[in-house]
Amino acid sequence: MPDIVAMFFVLGVVSGLLKSDLNLPKAAYDTLSLLLMLTIGLKGGMALHGNFSPALMLEVGVVLAIGFIIPLILIPLLRLLVGLNSANAISLAAHYGSVSAGTFAVALAYTMTHRLETGGQVTLYLVLLELPALLVALSFYQLTRNQKAEFQLKDLLHETFTNRSVVLLVGGLIIGALYGYDEGAQVTQLLMSSFAVVLALFLLEMGLVASETLRKVRWHYWRVITFAVAAPIALSFFGIFAAVFLGLPEGSAVILAALTASASYIAAPVAIRNAIPEADIGLAMLASLGVTFPFNVLVGIPMYHQFILWVG
Repeated sequence: MPDIVAMFFVLGVVSGLLKSDLNLPKAAYDTLSLLLMLTIGLKGGMALHGNFSPALMLEVGVVLAIGFIIPLILIPLLRLLVGLNSANAISLAAHYGSVSAGTFAVALAYTMTHRLETGGQVTLYLVLLELPALLVALSFYQLTRNQKAEFQLKDLLHETFTNRSVVLLVGGLIIGALYGYDEGAQVTQLLMSSFAVVLALFLLEMGLVASETLRKVRWHYWRVITFAVAAPIALSFFGIFAAVFLGLPEGSAVILAALTASASYIAAPVAIRNAIPEADIGLAMLASLGVTFPFNVLVGIPMYHQFILWVG
């Protein structure tokens, strides 16, 4: 069976498909997402406290390289195999090259439940993988139109690094790394102990949102839906092989695999909507939030863990 927190996502999906009047007020959802990002950042930072090493720079380089490589591979595949036009192929490549903070949180909860050894730097993976795919996709889009991208690149960098999720993740990471478990306990103890509850409620809302996307599924989207199921399985091996190369502990490997298998449904839609107006954002959301996110939450993460055990 899936972890108990994942079942709250199922509850949200079922409630939404049944058109129940269940809903979380926007203010409550905003609060939950802020608490979730801050807790993840603090948790990672506290694990890094006093544990910085030269090996960390190698990890950073490898993770960044993955972020640049994935969209370069996906763009031609989406054009040739899925039959998307250039704008939509670039859009989906950006979404699937970027990452899902929700998937990260579920993977983190999975490693905690199964008591897998996890390094504090996993939060860095989430931050590092957020931007490269967007840069590659938008640069590719600009090159196909022989336009200069300086102003859009500046705007993209500003939007990415001032995004509230990134600010809380990075800020929490720095604060946690500076103070560690002992000095930070007065603030972090409550957040850490309530992590699973906050995540469960967050997933309940995400289930409701996903159900709205799923109601828009039509049979002529079968190629995109097939891609949205197959892509996370294939992309997880980028994280798995990188984890093996870097000699990461089992929990860190699970999280890196889950991240490379995930697709953005927050940062990427905002960036693509502004930069590629002819791209169908609804199509990207159907794939990333309607199909890939549920797949990863319910099936994918335990599957990637098994892959890691086989490869290891």
